[in-house]
Amino acid sequence: MTWHGSRSALPWLVGCCLSAAWCEAKPPPRPADSAKRNKARPTVAKAPFGKLPDGRAVHLFTLANAGGMEVRLTDYGATTVGVAVPDRDGKPAEVTLGHATFEGWLTNSGYFGATVGRYANRIANATFRLDGKTYALTRNSGSNHIHGGRKGFDKRLWDAEPVRGERSAGVRFTYLSKDGEEGYPGNLRVTAVYSLTGNNELMAELSASTDKPTIVNLANHTYWNLAGPAAGDVLGHKLMLHADDYTVPGPGLIPTGEIRSVRGTPLDFTKPTPIGKRIAELKAGYDHNFVLRGKPGKLRLAAVVTEPVSGRVMSLYTDQPAVQLYTGNHLRNVKGAGGVTYRKHHGFCLETQHYPDSPNRKTFPSPVLRPGQTYRHTMVHRFSVE
Repeated sequence: MTWHGSRSALPWLVGCCLSAAWCEAKPPPRPADSAKRNKARPTVAKAPFGKLPDGRAVHLFTLANAGGMEVRLTDYGATTVGVAVPDRDGKPAEVTLGHATFEGWLTNSGYFGATVGRYANRIANATFRLDGKTYALTRNSGSNHIHGGRKGFDKRLWDAEPVRGERSAGVRFTYLSKDGEEGYPGNLRVTAVYSLTGNNELMAELSASTDKPTIVNLANHTYWNLAGPAAGDVLGHKLMLHADDYTVPGPGLIPTGEIRSVRGTPLDFTKPTPIGKRIAELKAGYDHNFVLRGKPGKLRLAAVVTEPVSGRVMSLYTDQPAVQLYTGNHLRNVKGAGGVTYRKHHGFCLETQHYPDSPNRKTFPSPVLRPGQTYRHTMVHRFSVE
C-alpha cells in the first residue's frame, strides 16, 4: 500500500521547481513565460454534458490557464475527457484520445481517460486471499479480473465539486464503493482531485479509506498523442522511463513473479528512444509493467515523453511503485473526437500504479488498505516544449 501521514504531496510543487530531495532527475526547464502565467489564476467552469439512461445528469468541467492549456473532465468515471496543450509555436492542440459523442463515453470500452479501480490492472483468476479469507472478484478478462470489473469506477457517476487554489483550479470527485461491489470487501470512500496550475501541470491526487481490510490500486487511463490524434500513431514519440526492471508477464499478462532487467530488451527506455524503434520485436506492442526507481511514497520522475515535430514534452511524476506502458495495441477503427479514427498504436498510456496481481504476490509491494489507514496516489503531468 502507498500511504503516508501528510495530507498532500502537491503544494510544494505549484509555482516552483522540483527539488533534488524529491526527484532523481532534474526536471525540464520551465518555459520563459512561466512567471507571467503564474500571475493569472486558472479557471474552472461547469456545464451539462449529458444524461445517464436512468436520467441522472452528467457534467463537464473545463479547466483553463493563461498559458493556453485546457483540461476537460467529467463526473462520469472521474474521466479526463480531453487535454489541449500548446506546441513550440504556442498553438494549442488536443493531445489525448477521446470519444466523438457522449454515448461513446457511456460505453468507453477502452477506458479512455478514466479513473480505474478498485484495482487497476490484472488479478489472476479473479481471486485473492486476505487475512485467511478468499475473495472472488468479477471475471472480465478471460478467467482474470481487470480494472475493477464489469462496472468499475470508470462506469460510476461520481459526486463532483469545483476547487480553486491560489495557483490552481480543479475538480474534487468523490465516490463510495460499497462493501461487496464487484466482489471487493469493505466500504471504500474514494477521492480524486484533478487540478491545473498556471505552469501547465495537470495534477492528480487520489486517496481512499475503508471500514474493512481491502485492496486498493487506482490509476488514470488517459491515452496520449502529443502530436495530436490527427497526426496518426505515436511510434515516433521518444520515451524515457526511470525504470531498470520490469515484472515478467506470463499468460494473460499475469506476472510470473520474476523481476528482470530491461537491459538488452525492447523494454529498455532508460535513454530517450522512439516508442516504435523495437516494437516489432514484441507480439502486439507494449503492455508491460515497469518497476520505477526510488522509494514508493516519494514523488519522483517516472517518465519523459518528447514529440519531435510539435516540440511538446510531457514529464510524468508519481509516488507509486510502477508504471504500466500500453501502446493502444487493441485500438481498431474507433470513431474518435474531431472526426479522427483511432487505430493500433494511435495513443499510449502511462498508468502509475501498483504491480499487476500484487494481492497474490507477497514479494510485490502490498496494496492492502486497513481501517485507520489512508491510501494515497499522487501523479503530476508537466508539459513544456523543446
